[in-house]
Amino acid sequence: MKKRALISVSDKNGVSEFAKELVSLGFEIISTGGTKKTLQEQGVPVLGVSDVTGFPEILEGRVKTLNPFIHGGLLAKHEEADHQRQLEEHGIQPIQVVCVNLYPFQQTIEKPDVTVEDAIENIDIGGPAMLRASAKNHQSVTVVVDPADYETVLTELKADGKTTLETRRKLAAKVFRHTAAYDALIAEYMTKLAQEDQPEKLTVTYELKQHLRYGENPHQQAAFYQKPLGSNFSIAYADQLHGKELSYNNINDADAALQIVKEFSDPAAVAVKHMNPCGVGTGKNVFDAFEKAFVADPVSIFGGIIAFNREVDGNTARKLHEIFLEIIIAPSFSEEALEVLTAKKNLRLLTIPFDQGSKPERKMTTIEGGLLVQDQDRYSLEDAEITIPTKRQPTEAEWAALKLGWKVVKHVKSNAIVVSSEDMTVGIGAGQMNRVGAAEIALKQAGKLAEGAALASDAFFPMDDTVEAAAKAGITAIIQPGGSIRDADSIKKADEYGIAMVFTGVRHFKH
Repeated sequence: MKKRALISVSDKNGVSEFAKELVSLGFEIISTGGTKKTLQEQGVPVLGVSDVTGFPEILEGRVKTLNPFIHGGLLAKHEEADHQRQLEEHGIQPIQVVCVNLYPFQQTIEKPDVTVEDAIENIDIGGPAMLRASAKNHQSVTVVVDPADYETVLTELKADGKTTLETRRKLAAKVFRHTAAYDALIAEYMTKLAQEDQPEKLTVTYELKQHLRYGENPHQQAAFYQKPLGSNFSIAYADQLHGKELSYNNINDADAALQIVKEFSDPAAVAVKHMNPCGVGTGKNVFDAFEKAFVADPVSIFGGIIAFNREVDGNTARKLHEIFLEIIIAPSFSEEALEVLTAKKNLRLLTIPFDQGSKPERKMTTIEGGLLVQDQDRYSLEDAEITIPTKRQPTEAEWAALKLGWKVVKHVKSNAIVVSSEDMTVGIGAGQMNRVGAAEIALKQAGKLAEGAALASDAFFPMDDTVEAAAKAGITAIIQPGGSIRDADSIKKADEYGIAMVFTGVRHFKH
């Protein structure tokens, strides 16, 4: 009895060559629809599925392979005498090799004008059924879902007339990952279609983008995965123009820098170190913005990440070249800037399409044994219900400083305090166990620049001690959520020093 291979693929790269090699090894090819036509056009002898099942394709091709003559051949244990007896009794021939990949559901829903009907029609049914059946029966069946594995399968078949169990098991595992990812995308699409925000089961899938040398530390293994259909306005989809491979910490820091620079419409530069901003500046151009970000903390910026929201020009590139940086992110780099910056062998240069905007995605944080899921913090000052409980209102200049500080503070690890002028940060206190401790760090860093500056706090003041420290440093305006049972004490203290204080009603914890 001839050996059989079933081939039905949407990705036809290399499939004709694969089929021809199988034929030369004594396999009879079974195929369907477009794959059958492609193979016939390439001179491959093909047996149609309907010829095997004795039943025509029906319901616009929705039903063609869901048949005992196919699934019996896939699921029969080749070493099991009773299975072989049943195959013989019913006239079913075993299938030794299965090569299937699925309807292009992801590519379909990526289309901007896709209809629900078109998306639904591209949910494959027969393909996953054949793949899962073959993978379950991998003791007897070699199943291939990825064209990259054609060569391995052919090499082993040519050498021994069969594949090894180790290879079949690896291929089966890949199949189950593939079908799980396929179903996860469908589940996500249908969940959104049904407008369910918190389904009883959360299925997510990611695709390997990069093997990393290590994680946060050299003793930790790590990899970088990207979300299918994820936002192009992200580090996961950035184009790297130059420099050595990104590390785990690089990716985290680069993402942090990008999320902050997204807050600004004017030319802006953001410097990040260990996922906290160390300097943020805005200006009439990127050179001006970067000078301010640099002055904000010329020590911490060393070995940091810089993100711009405008093209980096030659003048700015020469300034950047003077200091040691890990990564520079921008929408683009001028030819002159590239010539200057690529002289540094290891400096990574990343471009990201700032004109595309972000897709709304939920933030996922793993804990041991679980997953926390929340909306991203997109709440801005424009969304807030502003109140001013103090006697004095902020001046126009103070408002500009308050707005800049509020944009930055929500990206600083809590407890967070940011001291800022109209166009730059001058002091940042991050990740402290108490709020006055964060304020003391930020005010110390600001030094004399705190005089006449604004102070932003990511959460309310539980005591008036932060206001006291701010006033003594020369702060003239404060922005904070309010909502403490001791707000009155903070308001009284602000009035005592003539500080204008703004309540936003919204906190920005970042853990």
